[in-house]
Amino acid sequence: MTAKRRLVIIGLLVLVSAAAVAAVVRTRRDAPQLQARVQGVVEAADSSSFARATGPQPLNFPADYGPHPDYQTEWWYYTGNLAGEDGRHFGYQFTLFRRAVEPPAERHLRQSDWGADQIYMGHFALTDVAGERYEAFERFARGAAGLAGAQAEPYGVWLEDWQVEETAPGVTRLRAAAGDVSIDLNLTDTKGPVLQGDRGYSQKGPDPGNASYYYSLTRLATDGTISVGQTAFPVTGLSWKDHEYSTSALAPDQVGWDWFAIQLDDGSELKAFQIRKADGSIDPFSAASFVDADGTITRLGRDDFQIEVNDTWRSPHSGGEYPARWTVTVPSLDLTLEIEPWLADQELNVSYAYWEGAVKVTGTRAGQAVSGNGYVEMTGYAGSMQGQF
Repeated sequence: MTAKRRLVIIGLLVLVSAAAVAAVVRTRRDAPQLQARVQGVVEAADSSSFARATGPQPLNFPADYGPHPDYQTEWWYYTGNLAGEDGRHFGYQFTLFRRAVEPPAERHLRQSDWGADQIYMGHFALTDVAGERYEAFERFARGAAGLAGAQAEPYGVWLEDWQVEETAPGVTRLRAAAGDVSIDLNLTDTKGPVLQGDRGYSQKGPDPGNASYYYSLTRLATDGTISVGQTAFPVTGLSWKDHEYSTSALAPDQVGWDWFAIQLDDGSELKAFQIRKADGSIDPFSAASFVDADGTITRLGRDDFQIEVNDTWRSPHSGGEYPARWTVTVPSLDLTLEIEPWLADQELNVSYAYWEGAVKVTGTRAGQAVSGNGYVEMTGYAGSMQGQF
């Protein structure tokens, strides 16, 4: 559960309203101009005309690796923590989003190759810990003329030369470059899909359809190359994939969320998210899941885990004040984790300002020391998300 829906709504409708054809790449320095451009943008299609996630339904693979165009919003999301041969630490985020701009009943065959009823957006960010450097980029293109698209078999998602490509069963190649940084990575799935929520149905609020279909690949063995400037670093480590599709909106009293994806050195993973309400309380639809080394899944409700904030960081870019260090506890698993960012400043200032970055983890599980890495995403701290989606 991420900032992606709001980002897609704003950024992609800008393209539609401007009849843009080419892709756009932006960094944090462009954010003020982009914010000015999107003021007053009105959402186009009525969300009630799209398919909605209203209850559990079978997820079938590999078919559901691909796109679901009858739902309004979808994203394929990858993050990872990788190390060079000398131990130099890197984090990356690479996400491709799809946004439907016409509901299924209104679609028609277009005579022009440039005609599109789907728009794509990409986010690519790289954290270089030793270089104390964080770079983030955003790109748009219409789902036509080969510029952007997605398919199930062979699995692939692309936005021009930002690409996710299946190269063998269970093996995916990621490629993205912007500015003077790039990734070229091979990801090998070691556990298979983890269905989040109730058999892949992840409810976010009380209203019908306020939910997504959601699965994760929680442990992807990764190798490849990260380039910074003129230097190419061979790297290895672990990545994580989330794939969600939905037609939904936050409730009026929900202002943001905190999302954690943690990979531990004992072979286990923890995914947790909490939705924050306007009165400061945590929404009861917050949830978590724990995947043991053997693939056993433990699903956790709002009262089964706690996230305590131990420090904060104020962004010099947006002015938002974010949590910056956490203690996460799961009493039923005898699990306590201390989490802190590899770098403080990992805020994306793109269509919307949010923090998403690499974190390091230490703690105990059943009295035994554990450590690891992960990614945390936080929205609503640099401006409320209330009523936005």
